[in-house]
Amino acid sequence: MVLSLFDQYVHKDCLLEKFVQPTADVTTPMMFEYRLFEKAKQSLQAIVLPEANDARILKACEILLQRKVVRPVLLGKAEEIHYHCNLLGINLDGVEIIDHEESEWKSEFIQTLYELRKHKGMTLDLARDSISHVSYFATMMVHLGYADGMVSGATHTTADTVRPALQIIKTKPGTTLVSSVFFMCFGTRVLVYGDCAVNQHPDADQLAEIAISSADTAARFDIEPKVALLSYSTGDSGHGDEVDKVRQAAKIAKQRRPDLTLEGPLQYDAAIDPEVARQKMPDSDVAGQATVFIFPDLNTGNNTYKAVQRASGAIAIGPVLQGLNKPVNDLSRGCTVDDVVNTVAITAIQAQQMHAQQEMPHEDTGA
Repeated sequence: MVLSLFDQYVHKDCLLEKFVQPTADVTTPMMFEYRLFEKAKQSLQAIVLPEANDARILKACEILLQRKVVRPVLLGKAEEIHYHCNLLGINLDGVEIIDHEESEWKSEFIQTLYELRKHKGMTLDLARDSISHVSYFATMMVHLGYADGMVSGATHTTADTVRPALQIIKTKPGTTLVSSVFFMCFGTRVLVYGDCAVNQHPDADQLAEIAISSADTAARFDIEPKVALLSYSTGDSGHGDEVDKVRQAAKIAKQRRPDLTLEGPLQYDAAIDPEVARQKMPDSDVAGQATVFIFPDLNTGNNTYKAVQRASGAIAIGPVLQGLNKPVNDLSRGCTVDDVVNTVAITAIQAQQMHAQQEMPHEDTGA
């Protein structure tokens, strides 16, 4: 409430002019969150939250409304949602609520899902059953433009969120793989970890695509991408199937995107610690200063991000999905209210960027 009132009544630009601006390249978690909110506010996006039966979602929705970050849309029966809000002492006046069971869009959604999936054996009855699930209904809202993005996963599994997105929204042109990143917010900087949530055993080609997608995601959120593909060996010092896979992935990624600053294989200490980097890879533009860390498999990535988060006290925002035609993001079932708020803001920014790309004029090829 205080932050909302501050945004409403304080002339921030005038206030900032009175302060000496620091030149150090430091990003605290609070600064990162502030930048997310400021970007999201530039063009309010409609983000559908299908899990309105969860108190964390309702509390996050209140914050998003007060801060005017997005236009949240809840799925469920209005009287039930307002009843839960009263029990929690939450004010959601003005929020859009859609009863997915009684919606006038339902027949359109069923027919669309049937047309999209009939070549895979989808029947009208199966499409009707699928659309009755909030994840499918919300995903179809995004697909057909009734919402700009979706955030789910507080009470559903990652598969419940990702499967409808893959079946309905699908991957964007030039991308064959949906992957994920976490924004790891430390005391003075924000790093990007991928893929820690989706792909179990990526091969070299898939690992290269994850690295490229993660670098692009980092750049969209004002993090200069210096990409380290991680392994148990640095440079040419070791061999084996796993390290050779990472070495091949780095080669593929460099061929596809020679503009990226990218190195692999690197051990984690060589990627993040300048002193270790000087010993192991002194001539690298990435070693010791990496900002994007690509793990060789899901087991390594998921365990590492959790270990770093718990041991360091870092704030982990994500997983943020990348590679889809339209933004859909997954929450951890152990997420906090702040996690929900930040993920919704990120989803809104992704939606803004996708709209901007769609509106860009195409070059005249003379055809």
